[in-house]
Amino acid sequence: MKLNRIMIAAPKSGSGKTTITCALLKALKNRGEQVVSYKCGPDYIDPMFHEKVIGIPSKNLDTFFTGADVTRELFLKNRTEKDFVVMEGVMGLFDGLGGIREEGSSYHLAKVTETPIVLVIDAKGMGRSVIPMLAGFLAYDKEHLIRGVILNKMSKSYYEIIKPMIEDELSIRVLGFLPDQKDIRIESRHLGLVIPNELADIQKQLQVISEELETTVDVDAIKHIAEQASALMGTHKGMSGDSYAEGKKGGRPVIAVAKDEAFCFYYEDNLLMLQEKGAEIIYFSPVHDTKLPDNCDALLIGGGYPELYVNELGQNASMKNAMKKAFDKGMPIVAECGGFMYLHDAIIDKNGVSHAMVGVVPATCEYKGKLVRFGYIEIKEKQRYFLLEGELIKGHEFHYYDSTDNGENCIATKPTTGREYSCVMAGESYWLGFPHLYYPSNPFFAENFVKKAEEYKKGKEPV
Repeated sequence: MKLNRIMIAAPKSGSGKTTITCALLKALKNRGEQVVSYKCGPDYIDPMFHEKVIGIPSKNLDTFFTGADVTRELFLKNRTEKDFVVMEGVMGLFDGLGGIREEGSSYHLAKVTETPIVLVIDAKGMGRSVIPMLAGFLAYDKEHLIRGVILNKMSKSYYEIIKPMIEDELSIRVLGFLPDQKDIRIESRHLGLVIPNELADIQKQLQVISEELETTVDVDAIKHIAEQASALMGTHKGMSGDSYAEGKKGGRPVIAVAKDEAFCFYYEDNLLMLQEKGAEIIYFSPVHDTKLPDNCDALLIGGGYPELYVNELGQNASMKNAMKKAFDKGMPIVAECGGFMYLHDAIIDKNGVSHAMVGVVPATCEYKGKLVRFGYIEIKEKQRYFLLEGELIKGHEFHYYDSTDNGENCIATKPTTGREYSCVMAGESYWLGFPHLYYPSNPFFAENFVKKAEEYKKGKEPV
């Protein structure tokens, strides 16, 4: 498939990748391009930002989760040659797993998908020193993927001086600059906090910065670089159609997915995989709805911000009772991070106030004032429930709250250090814990979840 594509990456976090990516996406959309975006790594916020604020399709790709072949398949999936793809990198260009391995890095994703890179350099406070820094990145780029540079936080007058020097000494195209604009910052943010008035203000700022980008950056040159990307062939390994899904239309098990301002962290490919394995997906709100959707056969409660909505969640007694009743009946339930917190007896907020929650997990969650666990993990079950014996599923953790009982049914392993710890409450019909899972890293998890939903559905139907 011949896809026009570009990656926006940087030497380090905080260089302006997100601002420039959002401005470029907006500028391309304003030009009438059929633009789509991808975020490198386990990041829920940026894809939601791109969809909600800019109004374009967006999802994640991660070579640690899925390796080269499957990542390439996920990249190509549902794309057409009319799409213009913009990828946003993560951290520094070469910073992968644990900051030391290639897998999981922006560079590895660009290499796997054969995507040209535009490097964003935060040039504030730098003069000619930007040249040797850039020279080092170009020398380390063994695949010669870096095709252009944007200098961020630089004045027009100095840009006109340094641009020809960079191009003469390094033979790399300098595509433009953005001046330091302290009053305009387009960054990752808590989408749960974006209210309509704030959203309008963000969109206004984004329009301003995209217009600035059109003035100071050669967007046509970026498009030309993207158009030079080679055709990309998939391997179809691990991503072929599944026979289990055949014949399920009309009688598919229904998985109800909690989705509102409190629960909004979902990988698109996770939900798509559940559908491909035979499930029908419907959505409901634990914050606003008073009951579960009619005829649902399983529940998926993702992460998000339940700590910001403890009053609403705690006061919605009918929804809590419906959740507890469903669990007691053996309805299959998967809950991750925020969803896991919601199923506890109580959440203790930052002020020390306890809020009664669903009561499925006989424990409490409390704010710890710092990151409790962070980063990639590989998870194995101690006893087989949702996974095949000896197999693992990959995921990540990021949470400031902790539980008095995190579960003992699985072992999480940090892939770079080998450190292990127990986690997850799992049984024949439930998987509850802080880890966020990535189903394409082990499709059997999704298939088994759907099968459990189907078995529950059959048990409900009259004989």
